[in-house]
Amino acid sequence: MTNRPDPSIAWWTLTLLCLGVGAYAWLLYGLLPEVPATAPEFQASFARHHPAVFYVHVMAAALALLIGPWQFLPALRARHPRLHRWLGRVYLGGGVLAGGVSGLLLAPNTFGGPVANLGFGVLALIWLFSGWRAYRAIRQSRVDEHRRWMLRNFALACAAVTLQLYLPLSFVSGLPLAPAYAAIAWLCWVPNLLWAEWHIWRTAPAPVAARRGAFAG
Repeated sequence: MTNRPDPSIAWWTLTLLCLGVGAYAWLLYGLLPEVPATAPEFQASFARHHPAVFYVHVMAAALALLIGPWQFLPALRARHPRLHRWLGRVYLGGGVLAGGVSGLLLAPNTFGGPVANLGFGVLALIWLFSGWRAYRAIRQSRVDEHRRWMLRNFALACAAVTLQLYLPLSFVSGLPLAPAYAAIAWLCWVPNLLWAEWHIWRTAPAPVAARRGAFAG
């Protein structure tokens, strides 16, 4: 029987953050929708949309956070492949597809102005694109390519976590909320994606790493 390494401290830290943010979103917006969860500035921007779009986005993104970390456990893939496949379908359909489409609908009127609008819109597009590439790869039995695209996709899903980390820092710093949020609209996901690309490059076999650039399957 092959010994498999235990999940790392980094994996546990990320998983706890994902579970915390995902559970918080489900609890606050799902069970306690009457409780104001955001600053008045954010509530005003959300009011421009149909409430269903916002709630679909929050719940779908939370679902992706709650499922995503477990999909990267080698033990789960090896011992419970059927569960891995079904969780992947729920992640991509109920999380990425629903969350990405609703995110695109929300992006044009999000708080923070055009820079924030563009940042969240690009995030939604790349999240959908990487999810589609991951799905297409596994349907064609290209497992390694599927894993690379799923890593990129989950790094983008974790924008919900990094956004929640950046927001308190912006409040404490005393920076004006609008420009700070415009910057966060990009900072919450661009470093995540760069890390994923670096990790893919670092862990790839040397010949593959040498010929593959960013976003090459």
